[in-house]
Amino acid sequence: MRVSARARIVGWMLAVVGLALSVSIFATWTILLTRLDDRMQSERANEVQKLRRYAATALDPQTGRPVTDVQELMTGYLALNLPDRWETFLTIVGGEVDKIPGVPPPVPIDTDHALIARMAAATRVERAEFETAKGTVHYTVIPVTVAGDARPGHFVVAHFYDLHRDEIVDAVRVLGLSALAAMGLAGTAGWFVAGQVLAPVRLVRQTAEQISDSTDLTRRLDVPGDDDVAALAATFNHMLDRLEQAFVVQRHFMDDAGHELRTPITVIRGHLELMGDDPDERADTLALVTDELDRMNRIVDDLLTLAKSEQPGFLALDHVELADLTVSVVAKARALGERRWRVDEVAEARLPADRQRLTQALMQLVANAVRHTTDDDLIAVGSAVRDGRVELWVRDSGPGVAPAERERIFGRFVRGAGRTGSHDGAGLGLAIVRSIAQAHGGTVQVTEAPGGGACFVMSLPLWELWRVS
Repeated sequence: MRVSARARIVGWMLAVVGLALSVSIFATWTILLTRLDDRMQSERANEVQKLRRYAATALDPQTGRPVTDVQELMTGYLALNLPDRWETFLTIVGGEVDKIPGVPPPVPIDTDHALIARMAAATRVERAEFETAKGTVHYTVIPVTVAGDARPGHFVVAHFYDLHRDEIVDAVRVLGLSALAAMGLAGTAGWFVAGQVLAPVRLVRQTAEQISDSTDLTRRLDVPGDDDVAALAATFNHMLDRLEQAFVVQRHFMDDAGHELRTPITVIRGHLELMGDDPDERADTLALVTDELDRMNRIVDDLLTLAKSEQPGFLALDHVELADLTVSVVAKARALGERRWRVDEVAEARLPADRQRLTQALMQLVANAVRHTTDDDLIAVGSAVRDGRVELWVRDSGPGVAPAERERIFGRFVRGAGRTGSHDGAGLGLAIVRSIAQAHGGTVQVTEAPGGGACFVMSLPLWELWRVS
């Protein structure tokens, strides 16, 4: 059976609170019993001291001389001292019970002749206990003798210990019931508070379940505040934003990729179905099929590059000499066509980057420039450090890019207008350039080149820079 987080939180809270209250109640019970024992002993010792002080100073009210009658001595003491709650005094003269002052005790103790005889036989202060219908009674027997009176006297202080103890039991019982009521209130409040705190978490779960059962990624969580739960909801919303964007891009990408790959497959199938036995016709068909297969291979390679650009490990960082990179790209680009090739500027600096990926991006831009220019046009490559960033650019003197197209042409399977070459690409080259720039933490954009034409600029952050001496 699955137990909810709300129930676990409240359960653990009640367990901790219950343990704390149990320890507290047990400690209170132990302390009160210890204090009761100490108080009983202190009161009995105090009665002994008070009786001795009284006996030492007691005077006969008629003669003004020291008391010479043991019964009169204890009677005078009882007149000055009354027993407390659940306490009783008893005087014994000549082995017989003489007086029980104050309120009658809960249980008569003067009817137990064996007990009275045992008390009357005491020759020194003795402490003992006996059992009654009201529980244990602790008593102290104080022998009393008076000069001039041969009768033995005994003063007894008795405490009904269990009745005192029952008061503590009642107090602890009330404390326990109060603790249970407090735990009930705490559990109710905790259940409500836990529900409020965990409400965003339940909303996250419900939203995730709804998303799992459908393709709707537009739902978002609205959790006000700045606590951890609100941060969780914000993180979940951010994850949904990325997932929604990724799914939209994936859907468009799959639609476009399916369309681009379906075309060469259709062309190949159609020509193969119509291919006859004539050798020249077969040769032409094989040449066309081979060209279409090559184009499909390039599309697949570009798709793999774009897919890898979104995965870790896409870049292999190294220290790239910007001047050497710029010059080497121009040297490689000369084989792409008869153009007026030029190096605009070189940056004398090193940059932590992936040299092969930067070369790939620049060669894509150069190939794009070749497709949009003629033999007499200019294509220039340059690099520079400006405002704390590295800029790599390729510009040409071709027809340029209309302002309305400058952002769209970096999308996947988007082809620009104004091509002069015979090759019709898949429209993935500039998307690859953008992916490489973004993988380096940079951007790419196209502007109008000085004197006309297009200028594609990659701007990369200077994570670390060493000036070449």
